Amino acid sequence: MIINNIFKADAVETITSRIKKLNQDSQPQWGKMNVAQMLAHLNITYEMVFTNKHPKPKGLMKIILKLFIKKLVTGDKPYKKSSQTAPAFIISDTRDFNKEQERLIAHINQVNDLGEKHFEGKESLSFGRLTVGEWNNMFYKHLNHHLEQFGV
Repeated sequence: MIINNIFKADAVETITSRIKKLNQDSQPQWGKMNVAQMLAHLNITYEMVFTNKHPKPKGLMKIILKLFIKKLVTGDKPYKKSSQTAPAFIISDTRDFNKEQERLIAHINQVNDLGEKHFEGKESLSFGRLTVGEWNNMFYKHLNHHLEQFGV
């Protein structure tokens, strides 16, 4: 899998154009989420970076995340289809497609505007301090996985 640099304008343009190809009737090729739920699910990653909406993991969960999950999320291997979703990322209620699509594109642009220097060594809510490469892998892999899920 080629992991594009989400901090570069061409990668942002490619990802956002794929997101714009989605519509409220887009159907998943696997998984349980509808397209609006998937967009809301993707937005959680950015909420964890830019808001205090989600609690920081503590105790055993913090250890599990750093020792076992971090490499899966920030490494270069793609996610498997229908892989297990962390509880904080499960979206089961009804979401507004247009709102979630707009929010996601705004979040991606915000990451790009802040740039690599902002993210180098920045602490992740779940995984502690990450390199800019780890941030990039986490952002891009997750976006790409779910856009592929919906065929774009």
